[in-house]
Amino acid sequence: MGQVCGIVAACQGLAVPRSWYYRQQAGPVVVDPVQNRPQPRPAHTLSAQEKAAVETTLNSDRFCDLSPRQVYAQLLDEGRYLCHWRTMYRILAEIGQVHERRAQRKKRVYGKPQLKASGPNQVWTWDITLLPGPTRGHFYYLYVILDVYSRYVVGWLLARCESAELAEELVAATCAKQGIQPEQLTLHADRGSAMRAITLAQLLSDLGVAKSHTRPYTPNDNPFSEAQFKTLKYRPDYPAQFSDWAAAQSWLQAFFHWYNQEHRHTSLALMTPAAVHYGQSSQVSQQRQQVLDTAYETHPERFRRGRPVAGTPPQEVWINPPAQDLVSDSVVVQLEPGPQDDSKAGSSALIDAEHRATIDELLVPFLEEKSSLILVNELSQYP
Repeated sequence: MGQVCGIVAACQGLAVPRSWYYRQQAGPVVVDPVQNRPQPRPAHTLSAQEKAAVETTLNSDRFCDLSPRQVYAQLLDEGRYLCHWRTMYRILAEIGQVHERRAQRKKRVYGKPQLKASGPNQVWTWDITLLPGPTRGHFYYLYVILDVYSRYVVGWLLARCESAELAEELVAATCAKQGIQPEQLTLHADRGSAMRAITLAQLLSDLGVAKSHTRPYTPNDNPFSEAQFKTLKYRPDYPAQFSDWAAAQSWLQAFFHWYNQEHRHTSLALMTPAAVHYGQSSQVSQQRQQVLDTAYETHPERFRRGRPVAGTPPQEVWINPPAQDLVSDSVVVQLEPGPQDDSKAGSSALIDAEHRATIDELLVPFLEEKSSLILVNELSQYP
């Protein structure tokens, strides 16, 4: 086939590496017996008894948790010399004991936080972000408390520094404003200094608010606050720098009013956080359904999939939801017929995982028959 279309095209068409082809053409590798003969044992090599003594010393109760360098130095100070510390490493490698020998504190294992909110004021998440100030290196600190269920910003604070005292004032004022009762709320945050302050923990204990923290170096444990900060900083009118603290305060007031009262959130079935937070989602959904029913009755032919249904916010919102059971390979999808699909009423579509391998089954015979001559221009027909 290489004579017909070339070696490169033939190897590509038959899925054969060119390096393998050239190795086959070169013939078997001839091994030089001189180069592979056993090397003579050096005269200064430690004997078996000396190696056993080194191994026993390294694994003794005194030196079992010390590195070979430390053992080597301590033995020299005592007037003993067994071998160089590099030789100690080679002896340990021969017996498969090259690992961390030093006694160290075990790394703490942090559990994954799993929080569920089935209504407003059950789970809050808060974080602090930096806003650019008037000069380079000058920042303002924005504290934001977000309700996980409704995405409603229940409290925020703009400050010139990050401190646990300001966080306490914000949390206390927000809990009083929302009427939080003991054992009602869980406050989730990352592991910043202000979030882990002892004074804030005491305040939460006094208020009856449970606290929760993310795992170290795991920003995905606090996704709602991170997403809200992205929405804030990707606004078209977000300035490159705030001229002063008053300008930043004014801009944030307008932004949070828009975010809570006007912004249609995608995860809330395009409802505003305020409507979901204050229990107006059912009324909004019913009103939208009436509009959709009117539109459907006026022009039913425009709705190919049948009568439209107004969406509703999710009943539960999770931070790190538990693992779901695997769905079966076959899923039956019921299709609601429209007025133009009377002949297809009650039809169902079966999506089977076995059908996904149809293309692979077609390609297997082609790939296996590598010896057949296939023109290169025909190979382009296969995906």
